[in-house]
Amino acid sequence: MILHRTIPAKRLLALLASVCMATAMGACSPNGDSQSQQQPSSQSSATADAGNVAIFAPTDSITISQQTPLSKWEKLVPEIVSSLKRTGVKSGDITVKTASNLDKQSQSVQDYVVNHINGTEHSSTKAKTTLVVAPVAEMPESDRQYGDYARHDITWNSDASDEDEQDYAQSAQRLVSALQLAQNEGMKVVLISNTLQGYAPDVYVPMTTAEQIGELQAKELVNKLELDKASSDAPKQIEVLLPYDAADGHDAKTDTSFAQNMFKGIWKVLEPYFKDGKAASPSETLTASTTKDDWRSVAFDSSKAEQIKSVLAERLDADKDDSHPVHLDGVISCNDYVAKNIADELDKLGYTGSSADINPSISISGIVDSITGKKDLKRQAVPDPAKTSSSDDDSDSDNKENAKWPIITGYGAYISSMPNIVNGKQWMTAMENRKALADDIAQTCVRLNTSGKLSKLGFIRSATVEGKKITTIHEETLAISADNLKKTLIEPGYISLADAGL
Repeated sequence: MILHRTIPAKRLLALLASVCMATAMGACSPNGDSQSQQQPSSQSSATADAGNVAIFAPTDSITISQQTPLSKWEKLVPEIVSSLKRTGVKSGDITVKTASNLDKQSQSVQDYVVNHINGTEHSSTKAKTTLVVAPVAEMPESDRQYGDYARHDITWNSDASDEDEQDYAQSAQRLVSALQLAQNEGMKVVLISNTLQGYAPDVYVPMTTAEQIGELQAKELVNKLELDKASSDAPKQIEVLLPYDAADGHDAKTDTSFAQNMFKGIWKVLEPYFKDGKAASPSETLTASTTKDDWRSVAFDSSKAEQIKSVLAERLDADKDDSHPVHLDGVISCNDYVAKNIADELDKLGYTGSSADINPSISISGIVDSITGKKDLKRQAVPDPAKTSSSDDDSDSDNKENAKWPIITGYGAYISSMPNIVNGKQWMTAMENRKALADDIAQTCVRLNTSGKLSKLGFIRSATVEGKKITTIHEETLAISADNLKKTLIEPGYISLADAGL
């Protein structure tokens, strides 16, 4: 049964109840991969202090590469549960359900809301309840390379003629209707990452957008290369490799919107330097006349590792017999999967050294000593841009200069990328501050269930979501490089020394 947002809340409740009360609890749930971690009802008497919390999250996405970013739902959800328990919520009053698609998730949320209202979900229905919902988003394979949390706003066309689009719209509308019913019945809703068209939750937890991911990497590259000090006489040579699913079968706008917004963020930062001649692209895919709409000039199909490597080799006009490497100062790889393949290809093409060489005061041994606690790193200014050799006969010197390892950026904090971060092959990566967000969400749920006052929590902000001013939870994205890897990832327990290759 499909329920639309236009149905009044009381009528919606009656319709839902007529469906679900005809069977025992849970009979409304579809056969699928929805999982519940709720304790037996005999243990679920809600406390007046903390109330009930129900978490609805996507199952983890699986990438073709099988490499694992740290931003996974299977990591965040247990941390939210642990934080809830520390904050005073009893195990029996915490429900966790996962689903692989929006249809299954909307059905699961609908069932929970109706059963809870009818008194079958908990032994005490008078306790305040908060729903924590991360809507399941359909996304191309290339988008999954950024981890599970990157924001994908869920929109739909109710008048779509395509059957698949109709089913998707009906699932989305059912989820919105169930959440609106929950709010009408006094429950609170915390929405994570993906927004729902036309829906305003009580609290929103924004995750990093594609544009923000692109902007972050571009800023890190600008700062590392000190582009403000560069000159048009010796511009920094920069390549941008933008992955997207060129052969995906979905609507073209859906396939490419993430990549388009990624480039928008990158170009917002880099455009002034290309216009001033302080930056250039060896492949000339980026020029002073490039605009934010020219994303296709640097985009490529990243479905296979070999495609990534061949694109880079083509950009650098390299082949097996090429003894004259192209000077390259920086590569924005967009995500860690692409960054790793770029590093492998650069090594094959004869590039040597590491990103640490950009700052001679930092050695790889110094980085390792810092991470393992032996000493602290002390950074000095990046040296002035290298000038082209004035001697035409000094080709060997030119080749050595050109073959120096560039700065490579990424995103996702893949465990498999950590050794490359340590040894300097990849300059930086980034991820959501997962542990802080889990604590924030737990504190928010308990406050919503008790006093309802969130203003004194330091992480609370406000933002406009779907045209309405909404309370939001804010944590800065973690930008990670070798010199802060210990503080940002190892000490908080995201990774071990072994994960870092130490």
